[in-house]
Amino acid sequence: MMILSIIATVVLLGALFYHRVSLFLSSLILLAWTAALGVAGLWSIWLLVPLAIILVPFNLTPMRKSMISAPVFRGFRKVMPPMSRTEKEAIDAGTTWWEGDLFQGKPDWKKLHNYPQPQLTAEEQAFLDGPVEEACRMANDFQITHELADLPPELWAYLKEHRFFAMIIKKEYGGL
Repeated sequence: MMILSIIATVVLLGALFYHRVSLFLSSLILLAWTAALGVAGLWSIWLLVPLAIILVPFNLTPMRKSMISAPVFRGFRKVMPPMSRTEKEAIDAGTTWWEGDLFQGKPDWKKLHNYPQPQLTAEEQAFLDGPVEEACRMANDFQITHELADLPPELWAYLKEHRFFAMIIKKEYGGL
């Protein structure tokens, strides 16, 4: 019966998370569930005390900020690299599309699926089928990673000759 009550508790937590029930209401439901299991004799009623001690700091914003958020943020700041100029510019631009929804944890899958599938131009497809395919045939992964630790000179020359490094440059400036 104990294992069943643990599984039911995990399912309850999953349902609360899935339905995005507020932290306060989730805490009350979890305390009530624990009390019910205690009254039923499946769990000790004394589990309410440590559970309440754990849940109180999460539910009181000033306590959560000082006891949980600030130390976690300091820890992340130590291990995370500083923000690059490009990242800063992207954040300052303030425009996101579907990835913004994704990182907020509420992706709109219909929006993604309704977006038309991008099509390559004939020129882009020809580049993939021709020079890119040939470059892939010329590349020997074992030789590149274990023997040379670099691309072979003939592959570098091929990439330069077919202007692979000009892909991000606009056509009017000599790019692809």
